[in-house]
Amino acid sequence: MNAQAITDLPVVVIGAGPAGLAAAAHLTDRGIEPLVLESGPVAGAAVREWAHVRLFSRWGELVDPAAEKLLAPTGWAKPAENTYPSGGDWADLYLQPLADVLGEQVRYGATVTGVSRTGRDRVVDADREAQPFVVHYESAEGHEQRVLARAVIDASGTWSTPSPAGGSGLAALGEKAATDRITYQVPDLKDPAVRARYAGKRIAVIGSGASAFTALAYLADLAKSEDGKGTHATWILRRGISGSTFGGGEADQLPARGALGLAAKAAVDGGYADAVTGFRTDTFERDGDGRVVLAGEDGRRLDPVDEVIVLTGFRPDLGFLGELRLGLDERLQAPTALAPLIDPNQHSCGTVYPHGVNELSHPEKDVYLVGMKSYGRAPTFLAMTGYEQVRSIAAHLAGDREAAERVELTLPETGVCGGAGLFDEPEAAEATGGGCCAAPATLTVGSAPASSGGC
Repeated sequence: MNAQAITDLPVVVIGAGPAGLAAAAHLTDRGIEPLVLESGPVAGAAVREWAHVRLFSRWGELVDPAAEKLLAPTGWAKPAENTYPSGGDWADLYLQPLADVLGEQVRYGATVTGVSRTGRDRVVDADREAQPFVVHYESAEGHEQRVLARAVIDASGTWSTPSPAGGSGLAALGEKAATDRITYQVPDLKDPAVRARYAGKRIAVIGSGASAFTALAYLADLAKSEDGKGTHATWILRRGISGSTFGGGEADQLPARGALGLAAKAAVDGGYADAVTGFRTDTFERDGDGRVVLAGEDGRRLDPVDEVIVLTGFRPDLGFLGELRLGLDERLQAPTALAPLIDPNQHSCGTVYPHGVNELSHPEKDVYLVGMKSYGRAPTFLAMTGYEQVRSIAAHLAGDREAAERVELTLPETGVCGGAGLFDEPEAAEATGGGCCAAPATLTVGSAPASSGGC
């Protein structure tokens, strides 16, 4: 296939979530045909699984400019910028309308099973970059399909691969056998059946991020209600409690995120949750009543609980990308150039200076991991970071190098320092400076930060 024929092929975007649909909008704006492959039956299928959770970003930070431009001729009205949507609002009021505008460029029920170069497996060098990509996927009916592409943008996220409770990164012994008592997402306590599952029960919450804060706040509200009396949470942290444990609080430039940490602190201070620190889960055991007993690597065994909510983060599914030559950091599984900027082993805060195509490129030309997936196992990703990523990539694919390198974005302070299990003692977390990080406002892709954005 000649170069012009390859250029005429679509850019395959994997995932019709926020980053994937934004990528399609930017490609369309640049006159490049996108083809979005979404495994779910609707847009934002993963987002809809946490439809009951309210975002800590406002609508003004959740709508991509190119997407808004694409939606405008349809009469779409942008929600009030300073209001906070739930996941369901985001999907219904923005993601689905955007997918509807893209029309047949979005294929639902399309689960990608493999990506490679046409006629070239991972080993073959000869004439590799002159070959188009081939993307294999399975339709909702179970039929195998394939499509050729000039480039591939993987925005499939990490929602389908939550991290386990085990402190070593593997499932704890007995964890798989205890799945009837475990959930890996914040429960929707407005759903009567879910509410009944947790009301009046003792519940372990494992994790230290915004999701854990949300779960603790929800469970405290349940405990205060008439039908939830007796509900009590055991909050399990792999590190100790420090000044940064509950996030940035009132200092967080995303106020709703700061409020989450304060709500979690109120749950502990109010006696609705007890904190167990420095606990790395090793084993899930059962008592005589079938309840779960968590045993730690240090030999501690906690009191039995009825339910376990595991919120230890997510990790990327790289299985279907095995025939591509990706450059990934050995720790975070994020693109090599991006990883040092977001590595919680080195940085106590999750901010990263604005970045684009250079940081997201791989040895395999014209394949990109974007959105949540680009962060690998690192936490605290913001939607507007993903929107800036795909804007830069679309500009690059259109041959507009100047626009691709002109990345301008002001990120709020994270207010969230450290990472799950990275600091065993409070003093260690404080020593890293935990508390605040500010990203410089304007940077060029590939350059060093204009300032350290230090804490």
